[in-house]
Amino acid sequence: MIPLICESQFFPSISVSAALGRPIAEQDVLGDLVVASAPVDCSVAEGGPKEWMFANWEEYLRTPQSLHPHAAGPNANAPEIFHLAVRLHPADRDLRRPEWAEIAQRLTRATGLAPAGDEHACRWVALQARPGRLDVIANPIREDGTRARQPWPVHEALRNECRLIEVDLGLVPAQPGGGRPLTAHLPYQSPSLPPPVTEESPPAVAALLATLMYQLADETNGPIASVRGLVEQAAHRLEELPHSYGPAAGHRLEWIARRLYGIQQDLKAAAADLPAANEHATLAPRMPAAPHPTPARRSR
Repeated sequence: MIPLICESQFFPSISVSAALGRPIAEQDVLGDLVVASAPVDCSVAEGGPKEWMFANWEEYLRTPQSLHPHAAGPNANAPEIFHLAVRLHPADRDLRRPEWAEIAQRLTRATGLAPAGDEHACRWVALQARPGRLDVIANPIREDGTRARQPWPVHEALRNECRLIEVDLGLVPAQPGGGRPLTAHLPYQSPSLPPPVTEESPPAVAALLATLMYQLADETNGPIASVRGLVEQAAHRLEELPHSYGPAAGHRLEWIARRLYGIQQDLKAAAADLPAANEHATLAPRMPAAPHPTPARRSR
């Protein structure tokens, strides 16, 4: 699970649009996309939160600023809406709605937005609008007019809680370095197949090529996994940039990483279909990836 603290905004619409991956209108009903929220005052709108339009959620999130105009931070002109997101590993299982709700509640506690048992905590809403992703959008002004006391650094507290959630829910851990050596530390060799041997039987050749494809798709030392990890890392770094082009470019790289993961799965399927794919091919070559600069933070 990879956490990301997004750029703060003046209006919830910008953060909600980023969570949905599309523009949002006041009449849009978020419905089942809302997996959890702070206790809501149903006087804001008729019906329960599932029936609320976005305009109702916007009013709900912005109300603390209206009720407590002097609760602004050191910079009174700074944006107030806090937005964090977490992404699961592509190999993770599909989580159930209660599990997403549990994750949202644990993240808001870890970031100081809603401490356990606090009746005056911040207002927040959690959206599960895209596969493998959860977005939590909050107003850091508490119901009592004070500001949330968030841990410092909040990024570290968020990462630590994500590691605990991975263990508790049995998710794929985001290990430093992805559990494999950085490609910058590997000697580069031009990939090549061994020369054909006339005495080799067709099943032996098939087993050799199947093993090769398994190595290409390997999540531990495979070159595609290394490339995919660097692409994911670049995507997260771009989304952290306080510029308009950053999130769009980061989202594009996320899709590139997903396609690379799809290529790995296709290679495994193709290898499994070959005759004698389960035979051990002792002559299968290792395929070291081309070296890249060492990333600042590995995403998987």
